Amino acid sequence: MPAGGHSHIRIARPSHDLAAAERFWADGLGLSVLFRADAGGRPGEHDLLMVGWPDASWHLELVHDTAVVPRPTEEDLLVVYLDEQVPHDLLTRLEAHGGRRVGARNPYWDTWGVTVEDPDGYRLVLSTRRWSNS
Repeated sequence: MPAGGHSHIRIARPSHDLAAAERFWADGLGLSVLFRADAGGRPGEHDLLMVGWPDASWHLELVHDTAVVPRPTEEDLLVVYLDEQVPHDLLTRLEAHGGRRVGARNPYWDTWGVTVEDPDGYRLVLSTRRWSNS
């Protein structure tokens, strides 16, 4: 089957600390842990954590590799369209689980949502807008 609208997407990123990442993405945002692996120090293998919503067509893979340092920019965004105001308790929970609220580089995201930086410095935007591809 060629790539298309029903293809599953994996977003892979390095992480300094998988436990901190899990607290933010699972305990803070509410994603489920879909898979985890402990390399146990085996050469060429890495610890990893996959999180997402079980019914979504994407998931986030976080890889701990001491040779790779996360280098996020202010434009490395994962945007979740809520189609409503960002719940205050969600922001509080994200901050309590290692997130840090930041201003967006692009003012569009400050107008239409809230940006939170994860423990590795990657940015999550909770958008008040509804996704529409038209």
